[in-house]
Amino acid sequence: MGAAEDLGVLRFLTCGSVDDGKSTLIGRLLYDTKALLDDTLANLERNAQRRGLSAVDLSLLTDGLVAEREQGITIDVAYRYFATARRKFIIADSPGHVQYTRNMVTAASTADAAVLLVDARKGILAQTRRHATIAGLLGVGRLIVAVNKMDQVDFAAARFHAIVDEFRAWLERQPALHVQVDYLPLSALEGANVVDRDPRLAWFAGPTLIELLESAPAYAADAAAPLRLPVQWVCRPAQADFRGYAGRIEAGSVAVGDPIAVFPSNRRSRVRTLAIGTQARSRAVVGESVMLTLDDDIDISRGDLLAAAEAPPAASTRLEATVCWLSQQAMEPRREYLLRQATRETRVRVGAVRARLDVESLQWRADADGVGANDIVRLQLSTQNPVAADPYERVRSIGSFILIDPASNDTVAAGMIGSAHSPIE
Repeated sequence: MGAAEDLGVLRFLTCGSVDDGKSTLIGRLLYDTKALLDDTLANLERNAQRRGLSAVDLSLLTDGLVAEREQGITIDVAYRYFATARRKFIIADSPGHVQYTRNMVTAASTADAAVLLVDARKGILAQTRRHATIAGLLGVGRLIVAVNKMDQVDFAAARFHAIVDEFRAWLERQPALHVQVDYLPLSALEGANVVDRDPRLAWFAGPTLIELLESAPAYAADAAAPLRLPVQWVCRPAQADFRGYAGRIEAGSVAVGDPIAVFPSNRRSRVRTLAIGTQARSRAVVGESVMLTLDDDIDISRGDLLAAAEAPPAASTRLEATVCWLSQQAMEPRREYLLRQATRETRVRVGAVRARLDVESLQWRADADGVGANDIVRLQLSTQNPVAADPYERVRSIGSFILIDPASNDTVAAGMIGSAHSPIE
């Protein structure tokens, strides 16, 4: 494929139950797409010789922590990068254990697609359903159910179709999960149907994993949506009559002459000049980092939001949100935390906990006393200053936030404003 057909960057995660082959799959993708340096391959070969293995252990490409190698599991989220002729990829390998659910949430929060691994011998497990639910909750629009270890079941088509039928039946009972699903059989260990086809899977006429990933749509904020530009930096050079506002356009577009509203003051002005770097522009769109000036001298600081004058964000000090608690320390409802949304930061108190996601039954329960590590809850937040209440499903970067412990400066939770997903039945 030529450069003109480059499809850009796709961020995806691998998820599923413990020992379903996630790390091996990523290693196979890196190996078969020739994304490994010679010294990395040499290290893998020496490790295989030292352990008496007949082939290199590709899972070591992501299981970098000593503790993970000793236990043979993945604990943290590992990120790797590779590219094909058509597009670039960023992979997040998330752990499979229930106690590391928060790590899977972290990986899914920026993912465009999820590869959900299923062990062909074990079939659909509770963690399979759990990870599919979390991916849907975080707005991952494309789910690839990869039935792995087909070499362990003699590449039997009947086994693959039985697993697909079981997952489809479960998905039909989850109307809240709005996700497009693809299914394919593969063997990460032997490289069958990952990058290259394998005659032992000739009965499967669908695309390989890399073909699915190359064609998967990447998340893109709507360029036709109202402008949302969080101010990251106010540029005021010494001894110069200049005041510029720099930031990344998170939604919509902006052009010279456009009327804009400043959040939270609601002051109005028009765009006088617009530039990207040193290049003057007449218009910029979502995803571009810009510097603009206004017709009027308005008090604007880092953390303010420049928005379309005809469609400013709703200002609220009371938010309904879905939160994943990340900290080992339990949430303290009467304690103040810091809420950071884009470039804005304000103090917040946790109000009523509406419900908790039961990770076993995948139902929302009203009995939400005590919120600890890995809990996913719906709750009410009261902020000291107004927050732009754009819902997460409309503008990810504005509708998402983190909570910070002001004493330790640790990130204790990640959340989404006004999640539109209905309770899972």
